[in-house]
Amino acid sequence: MKIYRDLFLSFFRMGAITFGGGYAMLPILQREVVESRGWCTNEELTDYFAIGQCTPGIIAVNTATFIGFKLKGVLGGIVATLSLVLPSFIVIGLIAAVLQNFADYALVQNAFAGIRVAVTVLILNAVAKLLKSSVVDKVTCCIFLAVTAASWFLDLSPVVFVLLAGALGVAVQVGKEVRKR
Repeated sequence: MKIYRDLFLSFFRMGAITFGGGYAMLPILQREVVESRGWCTNEELTDYFAIGQCTPGIIAVNTATFIGFKLKGVLGGIVATLSLVLPSFIVIGLIAAVLQNFADYALVQNAFAGIRVAVTVLILNAVAKLLKSSVVDKVTCCIFLAVTAASWFLDLSPVVFVLLAGALGVAVQVGKEVRKR
């Protein structure tokens, strides 16, 4: 039962303190589940992010589901997912009840502008950490640069980029094995 309590409390806390959507949660997820709890490695978390990006739903929620499932199966996935989104349901309900009365105030608009900037920095930090653990050789550097350039110039779904990068990674590995023979 302790693991379910720990899953609930960890993901509830992450859901309660994260602002700005799924990507803003990435550095908090990394710190909590990799560094503090050791529930997965950086590489596993990167894989969960990638799969979470390709599956329907919010990347952070999908990632929480994967981590909970890894630890305790279906029930662990359910606990992690529900505890992550529960704070949002509570906060959204409260905000919806009062926001319409205050949305036009300059103070509220300025607060949201400041929050957006902070969230951007958090996302940038998460990207930097993921970059260090994902781009580890010339091949992964080339894949990174190709996907980055393509995403700037092509209006394609992120799923396409992830699938193409995965296929390229497989092709490179198969090529290496063929050359070894």
